Amino acid sequence: MRLRLIAIGTRMPDWVDTAFSDYWRRMRGMWKLELIELPTASRRTSGAAALAAMSAEAQRILTLLAPRDFVVALDEHGTERTTLELSYWLEQRRASGQDLAFIIGGPDGLSEEVLARGHFRWALSRLTLPHGLARVVLAEQIYRAATLLAGHPYHRE
Repeated sequence: MRLRLIAIGTRMPDWVDTAFSDYWRRMRGMWKLELIELPTASRRTSGAAALAAMSAEAQRILTLLAPRDFVVALDEHGTERTTLELSYWLEQRRASGQDLAFIIGGPDGLSEEVLARGHFRWALSRLTLPHGLARVVLAEQIYRAATLLAGHPYHRE
């Protein structure tokens, strides 16, 4: 199963790149998580400009998705999962044979078009997270789920 994180935003702080790379490196023997960064569309102060920016970002995201991809939109209004629930869910996804595409939107979130293309809306937390931190949390949770599926002990068990 191929895992991709498609994220709007290309200039993350060094700590984001370092942390994401660390989890990516740890996962190499188990699963691979590919990061695809897309530039943030230009925004102005008006609501119409923000909608136009979201639409431009959506078009870039949608062109990267294959018809067979199982699309997970990261959205603050989505469903939360525990780490164990995530590991069981990822095992089901792996058994389905579909590739997974996780999507993190830009400053205004994801357009309705991208949300409609998604199969699942996942909330990492009800807290507002900076997009860079969301990348790190996503990578860490996939790493943790992969270790659980590989039989490593879980600190809560």
